[in-house]
Amino acid sequence: MSDPQALKDSFAIVCEAGDEVSQYFYSYLFLIAPEVRPMFPVAMGAQRDRFVTALGRIVAEADDPDQLIPFLQQLGRDHRKFQVVAQHYEAAGQALLATLAYFLGDAWTPELQRGWTEAYALVARTMTQAAEEDSAVNPAWWNAQVVRHEQRGPDLAVLTLRPDKPMAYQAGQSVMVEAPMLPSTWRPYTPANAQRAEGTIEFHVRAVDGGLLSPALVYGLRKGEVLRLGAPVGNRLTLRASQGRDLVLIAGGTGLAPLRALVEEIAQHGPYRRVDLFVAARDKHGLYDLSALRQLAQVHPWLRVTPLVGAHAGAFDNRSLAGPVLHSGAGDERSFYICGSSAMVSATVRDLADAGIPDNLLHFEDAR
Repeated sequence: MSDPQALKDSFAIVCEAGDEVSQYFYSYLFLIAPEVRPMFPVAMGAQRDRFVTALGRIVAEADDPDQLIPFLQQLGRDHRKFQVVAQHYEAAGQALLATLAYFLGDAWTPELQRGWTEAYALVARTMTQAAEEDSAVNPAWWNAQVVRHEQRGPDLAVLTLRPDKPMAYQAGQSVMVEAPMLPSTWRPYTPANAQRAEGTIEFHVRAVDGGLLSPALVYGLRKGEVLRLGAPVGNRLTLRASQGRDLVLIAGGTGLAPLRALVEEIAQHGPYRRVDLFVAARDKHGLYDLSALRQLAQVHPWLRVTPLVGAHAGAFDNRSLAGPVLHSGAGDERSFYICGSSAMVSATVRDLADAGIPDNLLHFEDAR
């Protein structure tokens, strides 16, 4: 991309307007291309957040094509579920340039406009090509029937789905999920299992206060109903990031799902390595999958499962879990995977880094 620093500097100025940026973008987009409005949910809050996050990452990696291109290719494959076509990319480009011009004001120079136009052309071209290549081997989405719905607590359910076509994914990747009662409302969930011969996928879902999809999945979904699944995305929590090291896995709540999938993938495909899995909960009822984890540990001597409950876990949803993990002796150049609430992940990563764990050994995503 031409002059990545100019893109970064101008985007930083635009971001000072906060939520107004995404609101302006989508208002402009729906005005010039009203046919795209049904692709999006009625409540746009989460979608606006995803737009700003994705755009921020694109700008941040503008001078690092080895990181940017794979990310854009994943976006292109994932956007197939919206049935995006070329003219939609053109409309989004118009809306983006109009948004930048509005918030930059006099700072929106012809040179900056040219730079952003070239940058967006690369983004659209990369996403479109990836979508076209993916369409030759995968559907735009998978229809997945609910074959089991287990209530594991007052606000938590474990769903087992059977997609209508094989879905290839790596343990630790996530997929977008849409339910029939909430069309166009997609949310990311991570399979709690490695790929199975029979093709079923397990999701762990906790109903979020004020959420849309999660309460519907926990309280309203029934066996036999069909969900839509988008293309698998993400690589931060896959085993590839560990480069074969021994592992320390730290889970809070349903953040257990991707970490259990990692354990299953090692059990199925190796190479075996020492794995410590810490599972935090407020009380024993929060250890909703402990029996299955202990069965895995009995079969595989390289796996050790440690529940952290009550005082040992602290308020696991908003405090660091680094203390009990490091106190147990886990460390020595192993890769750490942390998954749970945003606050827990941030605090745990911070404390692990303060304890001397290098950044390249810390792998995480938040908001589980």
